[in-house]
Amino acid sequence: MNRPIRTPVFIFVFLVFSLPSFAADGTYKIEVLQVMRDAAPFQNAYNGFVQELAKNGIVEGKNLTIKRNYVDYDIEKGGLIKKLGVLMDIRSEAQKIADRKPDLVLTIGTAATKYGKDKIIAAGIPVVFTGAAIPKAAGCKSLTEGGPGLTGATLYMNMKDALNIVKLSFPSVKTIGIVHTDDDSAIAHTEEARQVGAGMGLTFITKEINKSDSVKPAAQELIGKGVQAFLITLDTYWGVRHEEPTKDLAVISRETKLPIISFMLHKAPGGLLYVGSDFGVVGGLAGQQAVKILKEGAKPESLPILRQKDVMILVDVKQFKALDAHLPMEILKLAKPVE
Repeated sequence: MNRPIRTPVFIFVFLVFSLPSFAADGTYKIEVLQVMRDAAPFQNAYNGFVQELAKNGIVEGKNLTIKRNYVDYDIEKGGLIKKLGVLMDIRSEAQKIADRKPDLVLTIGTAATKYGKDKIIAAGIPVVFTGAAIPKAAGCKSLTEGGPGLTGATLYMNMKDALNIVKLSFPSVKTIGIVHTDDDSAIAHTEEARQVGAGMGLTFITKEINKSDSVKPAAQELIGKGVQAFLITLDTYWGVRHEEPTKDLAVISRETKLPIISFMLHKAPGGLLYVGSDFGVVGGLAGQQAVKILKEGAKPESLPILRQKDVMILVDVKQFKALDAHLPMEILKLAKPVE
């Protein structure tokens, strides 16, 4: 006689305890993991993510709580990614997040995604990433597939298209210098530029430095080797120390009349031409993925990695005048001024 009653009760209890944690109090719980607290591009990505959630009715302070987690490091010691201690800190922070069982985790940047995702995913928590230049460098299966428990939005742009814009803008430039650090994104971005550029008549001369190093000696070394322009890749080096490296490179650019081309669409001083994806836009795309997971119950692995459809081109008019530069009308028609 009791059996018809117990079965529905059992099913009800099972369903209640199987629901995500937000079902109990009507609040979604998201945690964020990133390396470096003061990286302005990462903040832009985060802002885009939160704004997209709000557009879809998931509003912080109303039905959403967000906890941000930072893995800091001593910039004077440099060597962020290669230091075992920092990698252990990322994994340790990821385990703490997993133990708290949020509904979803946003990882910002390549390092946080690559070294933090596994422990979080193993706990059954979906991970959405943003701010990573090349998905495979962040531990994804491919440019479009994240893998089990993982999806997100990438800053990736077609390197051949980007270098074609560079060639059109500066037809006489054949040798380009890149100063970069050991960031996973920076290394992957630099290598892709080198490989693709080789088939387009472009030579890249590179110099790896520590994050604590000044850009000046490296830049002068590359000038001595005959570079005709500088390229800034996606590298957290340029966003630390209150933009000191970009300001220093800007001075060198004005003194030598060598243009700076930035593939990081962060409006730092010194760049003449910016080609890339907007951190805020890509953060918003990650927000779209999070909405599908939280509100529609989508599995992260069923959602293809998103990226900005059209590459953006910006021109710094002030730097343009300082270098007495000339850009073809095709570029000027497409470009927007740096704000």
